[in-house]
Amino acid sequence: MPAPSRTTRTDATRTDASQPNRRNLLGSSALLATGALLGCATPGNAANAPKTPFAVPATYLPIVGSDEQFPVRRVYCIGRNYAAHAREMGSDPTREPPFFFQKPTDAIQLVPHGTVADHPYPPLTKNYHYEAELVAALGKGGRNIPVTQALDCVYGYTLGLDMTRRDLQRAMGDEKKPWEIGKSFDHSAPIGALHKVAQSGHFSKGAIWLKVNGNTKQSADLSQMIWSVAEQIAKLSEAFELFPGDIIYSGTPENVGPVVRGDVIEMHIDGLPNLSVKIV
Repeated sequence: MPAPSRTTRTDATRTDASQPNRRNLLGSSALLATGALLGCATPGNAANAPKTPFAVPATYLPIVGSDEQFPVRRVYCIGRNYAAHAREMGSDPTREPPFFFQKPTDAIQLVPHGTVADHPYPPLTKNYHYEAELVAALGKGGRNIPVTQALDCVYGYTLGLDMTRRDLQRAMGDEKKPWEIGKSFDHSAPIGALHKVAQSGHFSKGAIWLKVNGNTKQSADLSQMIWSVAEQIAKLSEAFELFPGDIIYSGTPENVGPVVRGDVIEMHIDGLPNLSVKIV
């Protein structure tokens, strides 16, 4: 099974959207990678690096057309961001304030282009669901970022799956308990390589679909998002200080549904290579 590219954990450098970029994200990434090779946990003077009892791997995404890699800091996900999906989940699809949840960075499963990656069916569930999503990766951050400046923070895009143990999510919701166990587990965030905005442009419209064993299950247009990528960044920055390395799963269309072992999922977004996994 393909694994994320990892090395010693480090944090990317922050730059406010309203200020000049004080350190290039990928320059920082290269420095951090060098530090990792030297056994350093932080950039800068190796003598200042703390001693640790064991190594904790960090998560990186390959960048298409580059030998550099994108360091993932946090994984944010927006819930119910397409009206029809909100309805199928039993919610009012009007423009209520958006809500977000997080997955750990080690939930990421890198799916190399042109492959069908094995994706493990997780424990504790009998109702395992796919959710196809556009993913935005930030190269700048800050607090209270205006919508008009939010897209300046985006370094690149890719496509990903927000895999969900639906029975556990619903059970926790019914008991008014946090449903992290339904969303934030090992391998729950399959994702493709990152495409720079400079090459791909921004994604505000275009087909998004998902097939299971060749049969179309989800089919919509990115323009049907309730909250655009720019609005998501702006709203997130009101609650959290965003940093380079943060990624945002931007919501899924209607017709989410179950998969079982042996099923093959294929996901598409116009302008990006397809992503495919096999449930094993």
